[in-house]
This record gives sequence, structure tokens and C-alpha cells, in this order.
Amino acid sequence: MPGFISATLTSFSRGSVIANFDVRTTAADPTAINKANAGLATSLPALYQVDISSFNIIYSSSTVLRYKPTTIYTDGTMTLECGPPPDTVKMGTIKSVEWKRKGRVLTSTGRFTINTDDFASKKTTLGIKNVIADDKGEYECTLKSDEIYFYQRGQIDIKDAPIIQTKTEINTHCSAGNSQPLECCVQTPYKLMWKEGDVELPTNETPDNCIKYNYQIQNCDVSSKVVTLTCQVKDPTGYEKTTKLTIFVGDIICYDQEYGSGQEKDTSVALCKKGEDGRKTAICKSGHWIPQTDTCVLTAINELLISSQDLKEATVEEFLTKLNNTAVDLKEKIVSSSATISTIVDILRIVASVSKNISQSEIKNILETVNVLVSDEAKESWVFLNADQNKNTSSSLLGSMEFFAGSLPTTSFNVTTNLIQLNQDTFDNSFSTNLSSSVLIEIPETNSNHLTITTLTFRTLRNVLPARNGSNQSANDNTINGVVVMVKLNGTTKNVSLSFDKLNKSLTFNPQCVFWNFSLFNSLGGWDDTGCKLKSNEKGKVTCHCNHLTSFSILMSTSIPKEIQDALDIITYVGVGISMGSLVICLIIEACVWKAMTRNNTSYMRHVSIVNIAVSLLIADIWFIIGASISKNTLENPGEDTTTPIPACTAATFFIHFFYLALFFWMLISGLLLFYRTILVFSHMSKSTMLAIGFSVGYGAPLIIAVVTVAATAPSGGYIKENQACWLNWDKTMALLAFVIPALTIVVINFLILIVVLYKMLRRGVGDATQPDERNAVVVIARCLAILTPFFGLTWGLGVGTMVDPTNKGIHVVFALFNSLQGFFVLVFGTLLDGKIRSAIVGTFSSILPGSDRTRSTSGGAATSSTSALNFIRRRIRRNVYNVSEVANSSNSTGATESFINT
Repeated sequence: MPGFISATLTSFSRGSVIANFDVRTTAADPTAINKANAGLATSLPALYQVDISSFNIIYSSSTVLRYKPTTIYTDGTMTLECGPPPDTVKMGTIKSVEWKRKGRVLTSTGRFTINTDDFASKKTTLGIKNVIADDKGEYECTLKSDEIYFYQRGQIDIKDAPIIQTKTEINTHCSAGNSQPLECCVQTPYKLMWKEGDVELPTNETPDNCIKYNYQIQNCDVSSKVVTLTCQVKDPTGYEKTTKLTIFVGDIICYDQEYGSGQEKDTSVALCKKGEDGRKTAICKSGHWIPQTDTCVLTAINELLISSQDLKEATVEEFLTKLNNTAVDLKEKIVSSSATISTIVDILRIVASVSKNISQSEIKNILETVNVLVSDEAKESWVFLNADQNKNTSSSLLGSMEFFAGSLPTTSFNVTTNLIQLNQDTFDNSFSTNLSSSVLIEIPETNSNHLTITTLTFRTLRNVLPARNGSNQSANDNTINGVVVMVKLNGTTKNVSLSFDKLNKSLTFNPQCVFWNFSLFNSLGGWDDTGCKLKSNEKGKVTCHCNHLTSFSILMSTSIPKEIQDALDIITYVGVGISMGSLVICLIIEACVWKAMTRNNTSYMRHVSIVNIAVSLLIADIWFIIGASISKNTLENPGEDTTTPIPACTAATFFIHFFYLALFFWMLISGLLLFYRTILVFSHMSKSTMLAIGFSVGYGAPLIIAVVTVAATAPSGGYIKENQACWLNWDKTMALLAFVIPALTIVVINFLILIVVLYKMLRRGVGDATQPDERNAVVVIARCLAILTPFFGLTWGLGVGTMVDPTNKGIHVVFALFNSLQGFFVLVFGTLLDGKIRSAIVGTFSSILPGSDRTRSTSGGAATSSTSALNFIRRRIRRNVYNVSEVANSSNSTGATESFINT
């Protein structure tokens, strides 16, 4: 062969039947090479069979592939050029071309475009758009003709494009002479500059590769002004972001750290976190920035989405492994990013569209990826996604999982993650299994053999799928109270039984056997009970019978029916009105009789306690009304935004919490006073010392508890309920315990005090070593505590009951009644049942009644009539209460004894 250099045996094929070898020459003459190949075939012994057509003449170019641009950045485009061969290579007519990247054949689909229009010039190009970092590596090109192949390769390096981070829309209040700070950041080694028009602005550079510029506001003569500024990368050129700065005149309606300031209906844009692409927008509405869009996707996941556009069935397994590894590594960031979760769901949908069959290793990678998406930490992200009425992300995820479950090999195997369990079994005629001890599936006789059943059990899919059902899209009073189980069968059945263990066993109201219907609500998807019937609702378990197979679960009501809720609202508001009126009357009475009732230390502190109990409860009721007016209940306002207005509700909740605690701590003061006067008979504490202790405990302790609670839970967003009412949060941080524990502890302490006091009184008598006035005060305090302590304790015990059993209508009604009438009970049992107070009231009214002096100075029928009328009033007041006998009518005689006779 002319120009022969060497011949190298490169490999044998499996079985050592076919040998591969390379021949190197200085010239590429196809005629001479073909002649040498033919000579090789004839020179071998007859024992060897040689296929002449298997010989390929390949010219390996010494030059590398050309590409442009010379520096390639992610998110851009690049073009690779192959050929033409040198003139010494006699190729003839080019028939086809083959491009490879990292050893894999590329086709003209998705991001890749192979141009074959230049075959006449013996050239071809490969165009790639939306370049990602994974596109770097070795590329190979082979131009093929009948005579010879032209082979060329090249190594492509790709740099990360500059990622500019700056706000694209900023609203600022116009204040002449003030400045608005602007910041723009990029990763190293790139450098930035701010420009207004063509003018570069002076900036300050920070250590984290950001630049800052303060825009000076000159005047505020116009209603609003829009300034456009541009943040540009110095090198390479072409990378920039524009910021629209709106300077408005008027009041600031909305403000927070992320979105800044704005007026009603203004739109603001917030930055994504580092390592994310996209942006977040919000609109100013009713004093709050309401999130509208969130397209902040982790860059690594976004690149996988771009890469998925080039997927082929042969590359699915490798791609899913990379997706799984990325999802597990970035779990903490993924679960808090709704846009990233949505992107992964889109990727899985693309995988489903290109896959015909799913292997065991592939389904394992899929389940581990989905395990990240359905975790409890991702719950808030799914709430945001499900609020979008234009996207069906959750339904799309379930649809992809149903496809994967139906594309598995028909063999028995199991795959388990900590949240998902896949079981595939074969059976004849009938089938029964208990999945994770949470759902029992039974299929009776099918009259078929060799059937394969696949089940997917999701422990936390209730975090993903909304509880909307076919009867009401906006219903928020249902919850998914069981695992979601998907059942696929390579046959048909019209009778399947499913027994679900309740996740929340306290829910007993309105169980529904449902399946996920992808076509409901304009293909958003929802729960449907068609073909499914409830068979039993036993304690802790619900059994359903269905005539088809798909994804099943159970829905249960989380609250009482709306009609009962309306009745509770009436009870609450009417009762609170009565309570507030009673408390005002109580305070008026105390003011009228204060001087007469507080002539010894015990009576003084007893009335100080009652007044502060009444004041605390009255202010708490006022804040309760305020909180109720600024919050909306989901059941009362279906379809409306019922998100709690955080600043206003935080204030209302703080004061409600503080004053309700003050009520209980003043009850504790009353109990301690009773204990002190009964047990420590010969100890005498000054009035000022008693007051100091009373106000320190009565208001100091509640203030400390309330402040610590808000400081500990508000920064994480767990201080108040997220919807329906202005009150302490329970589900997220259990902040409600900061009220329940102190209140019920005080109830227990007061009960113990009452037991000790009752024991002492029965042993030695209440009158020992005490003055008549103090003896009366001690008895009244004991009676007041004996009634109000169990009343308040029972009230808030019922409140805890409404949380433990939220569907119990009886508990809700009794709690609403007791809670709303607390003020009335304080008036009756704390004031009106005190005999001395009643006597003082009667004395006050008798002294101010018209003609009272005249009836005393005359005799006969008029005086008798007036005295009889007064006695009648007294008898009416005394009826069915403790009888009080006055020692004297003189203002100097204040002693009274309790006869404890019910007249």
C-alpha cells in the first residue's frame, strides 16, 4: 500500500470472531486502500471468512472541530463546524453525517440542530441552543461517503454565564433629598457597572462582588416618576439587567423587607436566592404584599429540565440517576421552592413521555426523587402551588406516577423509601394484602389467572393533593385522612375493598370514599366518589367498596357544618355582648360601693382582685371583637382570601393572650389571699405590700409570658393562626400552650387552695382569730373561687377539647356558651352574691330615691307604704341567695355574718 506506516490490531469482538484493526498511511487514496483490503482477503487461508463490505476507510483529521463563539457561556447558543477534508482526501459524494457527544449519538431534535445543506462543500454544522454546563466535553463528527469516512473531533469548554442579581422593579416613596439604594451582584470573576442611559454611575464595590449606588431624589413635584437604570457586565458584553425605579408621592400602603414599599395595586419584584434562576413578584393589596408569581428555580434543576428535552429511551436511566442524586443533595433547598418542585414535576412528565418501559433501577430513582417532593417540609410549597388555578402540578405528579406504575416489568418485587412503598405481585383469581399496616386491599374472585397487581402507597401525599372534591372546588373543611394508595392491575375487576386506617382518629364526621379524577375542574383534578361507597366507619378505620381501580383515599370533615358554625357565631357575639355589659355593670357597682367595702386589708384586696379580673376580661373581650372583625373564616367566606392579616392580628392576639392570662393570674391572687388569711391567721401584711405583690403577679407574669411567646414564635411565622381567626398558633409551634398551661395550672392551684382552706375551716371554724369584716371577706372569696375557678377551668378545658375533637358539635356549642358568658358569671358570682354589696346597693338607692327623707319624718300610711316597698325590693334581691343580716344601719357598723341559709 502506498504510504503505509503501520497496522494495529485494536480489539476482538465477543467470542473472538471479528477482529478490529487500524491501518495508518500517509495518503488517503480509496482505490489503493480498497485494493489492499482485497489482497488481505485473498491472502488469508480459506479457513478464514472475510467480509469485504465490513472494511471502512476512515480519515482521522489532525485538526479539531471549529466552534463559535470563541468563548461559550451557558444559556447561550453555540455552533460546531465539521470539515471540509483536505484536498488529499478523495471523498466523493457525502451521503450522511454522524455527530456524537461524549460517545452518544446526537440527532436533530430538541436543542440540537444538524445542518446537512453543506454536503456539497463537504461540511456540516451542529447547532446547540440553551447551552448548559453538561454540554461541555468531547464532540465527534463523521462525514460518510461510499469511498471513505472523514472523522474529526474537538474538546468544548463551557463557562458559567454571568448571573446578574438585582431587583427589576423598585417602588420608593418620594422624599426630596433622600436616596434610594440600588444593589447589583454577580459571581466572580465578572465585574459590573450601573448606567443611566449611556452614563456610567459612580458605585461602591462590596466584598461579595456586588456594586451599590444611591439614587438621589431631587424633587417631588409630580405624582410619580419612573427612572430606568441598567446593571451591565463589563466583560463579556451583552449581559445586563434593567431596573425600573418608580418614585411615588403619597402614603406608603405596603412595606416589608423583601418587596420594599408601595401603594395599592403596585407590583414589586424580589430577588431569588443565590443558586436560583427566575424572580418573585407580589402586588400591594390591603396593606400587604400578596405573592403572585415565583419562578425561582435552582440552577442545577433548571439545567436538568433543559437537558431533559434531549432525552431518549436509551439515556433515561442515566438521566434519572443524575436527577435523583441532585434532588437528594439539594433537598433542603428544593422543599422550600415551589418553582423548583414544579420544575421537577415537569421533568418527570417528560421522562414519562419518552419511556415505554421502566426498569426496577429506574423506578427506584424515581421514587427516591418523589420522596423529596412529598416530604412534610414541602407542605407550604404545595399549598402555594395548589392555590394557582391555572396549573395542575399536583395532579400532573400523580399522573406521571400512575404511568410509571403501569410500565414496570411483570415480575414480583418491592421498592421502599421512608414515605413511599411500591409492591408488585402476581396472583391467581383473588388477592389480599395489608400495605404498611395502613390500608388493607382485597380483591375477590376475578376468574382470571396470572394477574399482576401494582400498588403505590404514599404516606404523605395529603401534603401534595388538595382536598377539593367534585361537589365543591373551594371547600376547605375537608382533609385527606388516610394514605393515598394507587392500584394498577393488568386485568379488570369491578369489586375491590379498601380499609384505611385514619391518620387522625379524632375525626369522625362525614367520611367519603374517593378517587382522584384528573378531569375535574377543567383538568385541575379533584377527588370524586363515583363508583365508591362507604361500607363502615369504625373507630380508627374506614372501609370502602369501589368498582374500579385508580388512586384512592378517604376525605373527612375537619370542622362542624356551616349551619352549626352560624349558630356558634350568634352564641359567641350575643354572649360577648352580654359579657361586656355585665363587666361594665360590675365596675360601676364596685365604684359605687368601693369606700364602704374596702375598710380592711382583706376586703380591699378582694375587691382589687375582682376589679382587675373584670377589667382584664373586658379588655380581652374588646380585643376579641377587634380580632374577629379583621379576620375571615374560611367557612364563612368560601373562595376568598382568608389569610390572616399578620400585623393587625399579631397585635390583637398579643393583647387577647395578655389580658386572658391576667384574668387567671388575678384569680390566683384571690386564691393566695384566701390561703394567706385562712392559714396564716396571725400574720399581717401591709396594704401596700399586698398591692405590690398583686400587680406584679397579676400583670407582670402575664406580660413576661406574652412577650416571650411572641418573641419565640413570631420570627418563624408561628405566633398566630394562618387563617380563620386571630389567635395563638397550634399546628405549627403550639404557641397556644403558652396560654393553656398557665391557665390550667392556676385552676389546679386554686382547687388545692380551696381544699386546704375548707379543711382548716371545718377544723377550727372561719371565725377564729378574725374580725367580722375579714371573716365575711374570706367567706366571699372562698365562695367566689369555688364557683369561678371550676367555671373558668371548665371553659378552657372545653377549649382544649375543641382542638382534640374539632368535629364534636356539642363541645363547640358548650365552649362558645361558657366562653362568651364569662363576664356575666363574674358579675353574678363575684359581685351580686356578696351580701354586703347588695346591702350597700340598696342603701345607696334608698338614700337617693325621691322623697326618702320625707317618709322618714312623717308617720302614717305614706311612710308605711315606702318602707314596705323598700322591704319588698330587699326581699326580691335576697330570694334564692345567701341571707345577710345587718347588725346596724349606721355607717360606722360594717360587720356582717353569713347565715348560709338558702331562703
